[in-house]
Amino acid sequence: MESKETALQALAIPTLPQGIRSRFVDGINGLRVHVLEAGHETPGRPCLLLLHGFPELAYSWRHVMSPLAARGYHVVAPDQRGYGRTTGWSADYDAPLAPFGMTNLVRDALGLVAALGHREAAAVIGHDFGSPVAAWCALTRPDVFRRVALMSAPFAGAPDWPRPGQGSDGSSAMPGLDAALAALPRPRKHYHAYYATRPANADMMGAAQGLHAFLRAYYHHKSADWAANRPHRLRDWSAEEMAKLPTYYVMDRAETMPETVAHEMPGAAEIARCAWLTDAELSVYAQDYARTGFQGGLNWYRARFVPEVNADLALFAGRSIDVPSIFIAGASDWGVFQAPGAFERMQGVACTRMAAAHLIPGAGHWVQQEQPARTVERLGALLALPVA
Repeated sequence: MESKETALQALAIPTLPQGIRSRFVDGINGLRVHVLEAGHETPGRPCLLLLHGFPELAYSWRHVMSPLAARGYHVVAPDQRGYGRTTGWSADYDAPLAPFGMTNLVRDALGLVAALGHREAAAVIGHDFGSPVAAWCALTRPDVFRRVALMSAPFAGAPDWPRPGQGSDGSSAMPGLDAALAALPRPRKHYHAYYATRPANADMMGAAQGLHAFLRAYYHHKSADWAANRPHRLRDWSAEEMAKLPTYYVMDRAETMPETVAHEMPGAAEIARCAWLTDAELSVYAQDYARTGFQGGLNWYRARFVPEVNADLALFAGRSIDVPSIFIAGASDWGVFQAPGAFERMQGVACTRMAAAHLIPGAGHWVQQEQPARTVERLGALLALPVA
């Protein structure tokens, strides 16, 4: 009997732009990886690897793939481990988290580049949670990933070189923050902590408004279409400062994520005006998540809090990204400042050859979807930079 994994078909939908194909690549670090490709018709083109975030898919790059391919590249966007039509990972909450650790996600990217016949990628481009994966690709294998674009999530760097008597486990725990947020007059919780809980996946899959409407509200709330997205720097990690973040980042403590974003659900007229994410396009996400659930992506968040999963990051303590780099985000994207100090540290310490940090008007968190032409223009500037 054919298994559910082998029965999955390539993506064939009217909203996939012309020139982009869907297929599977087997044997990638234990995965059967679903990829979207553009510019594949011409052999020998340099590779661009595009890494999506949460709750997204390879499909999130649909607006920029053909324009990048038109510049002479083989453009590849995988459904990453835990997402979409890629299989070979476990959605069990109690399964080991090591496969979702950062260096294993880099192995996924490295294996895919090699399996596609490339010795290197002209650039690795990561958005949201794909941004730290792209960063670690460039930091650990600069001989393969020759440039890097970090989008919507600043990279604060590898663990610091430890002082005598100090360890460096590479984990991203936020000690004391949860208790401090809970103690506020309006009790709050950080979305990372919520995403690490057992009920989070069931909350989203069982959203009272339905999966399609939940995703619509989520994407809207974090976009430039939500007029209240006016990001600014936060002074520090204190609960009082962190509570200035919108509720999709620092949630009301008693609410689930579907309940959080339901307050900002756009009306029918606003949805009809949303050219960057039509209802037909949104259905692609809703249908894939209805099949897979969210646990695969949520496991990325959970893995960040587990010291033993992140222990190997200490091997790179004190290292920086030394290939040409840029940062791109929407001017209305709170992701730029959600981790106090990261935006500045990325430019001053973590990336030694950062050419620019672009905050694009008219875009929130989904910059490559909200403003694809401007995103492609900024990426073109990165690709023009010499690697030597």
